[in-house]
Amino acid sequence: MATTSITRLYGLGLTPGKLRGLQRISNPNGTLSMVATDQNSSMISMMKKAMKEATGAEREPTYAEIADAKVMLSRALAPHCSGLLVDGYYGYASTVAAQAVPPGVGILIRVEKSGSGKNAAGGSIGEVEPGWSVGKIKRCGADAVKLLAMFEPGEPDSAERNFQFTMQIYDECIKHDILFLLEPLHFPYKINGVEETKETVVGRKAKTVIDTAKYLSRYCDIYKSEFPGTPGVESDAQQMDNLKRLNDACGQKPWVLLSAGVDYDKYKKQVEMAMKAGASGILGGRAFWKEFFTFNSPADRQKFAETECVRRVKETDAIVQTGTPWFAKYGLTMEDLHGVRTTEGWHARYGGGTAGKASGPSDPNAVY
Repeated sequence: MATTSITRLYGLGLTPGKLRGLQRISNPNGTLSMVATDQNSSMISMMKKAMKEATGAEREPTYAEIADAKVMLSRALAPHCSGLLVDGYYGYASTVAAQAVPPGVGILIRVEKSGSGKNAAGGSIGEVEPGWSVGKIKRCGADAVKLLAMFEPGEPDSAERNFQFTMQIYDECIKHDILFLLEPLHFPYKINGVEETKETVVGRKAKTVIDTAKYLSRYCDIYKSEFPGTPGVESDAQQMDNLKRLNDACGQKPWVLLSAGVDYDKYKKQVEMAMKAGASGILGGRAFWKEFFTFNSPADRQKFAETECVRRVKETDAIVQTGTPWFAKYGLTMEDLHGVRTTEGWHARYGGGTAGKASGPSDPNAVY
């Protein structure tokens, strides 16, 4: 077998921790079928609405109710995906302790706070979840860090702040050698104090998504993108062209498609188009399970999760299997990876331990 130096992987940013994270959250063929249950704000809103419709009274769901919902969804869907995205506040510890995720399924944890502050233009300024960190995510055994960063190239103040926030998390993930998945989202903002119209935002969405990938995709290991366009606004041909431009903008970085809460049938079509354009997979949430909270009883919610939600995830996974493997985006083949070998003393040089120093002869009496 031909040998490939591990330096080739290091040059691509694929250090041992990041590489292991990629292996853990991927399908065997290198594609990524990932499900998200980390949406706190939207889940709470859905739960409040459902409880009010059921009882006529409005109240906030309790911590336990939210944690239970996340565990139930995770238990139903995790066996059918390659990776599960959870939050730290409600989801991770309960989900793992409850044995809701099979040992062979990777786990990603979000690092950002829900509902961060905004600047004068209405641009969100990202921040880390209080009491949480990249180091803690690594420490508790997760396979990857996810950051959602609201990003608008045309709104300079929030763009610069969130670029720096992204770089902070990117650097911390390098420090802790953990995989980093980045999710930028566009948003409406004020220009000269005037809020953009919905039509304006829709009209520039594709350009914003593609331009954002040009700015940010190099500062992560996996790029999670919005669909670059709006069904019913652009033609299918224009949307495919947009997807190909997005793929080009991501360069060597594998990218996956988010669902943005669209109805499942629309998401399924978007996924089919994205795989043809070069995507490596998906990381979808509400498109799979948003109706879960419309059922009043836990038994009915569980039934919906174990039937319709599972059907959607399995159907989408079959489409994702036709996507571009993550290693192909990095210019690698599976044969290349099988032949990777390191050199003696790598463990001492790894992480800056004795980098640059000669390893010298090994001790034949040493115990390893």
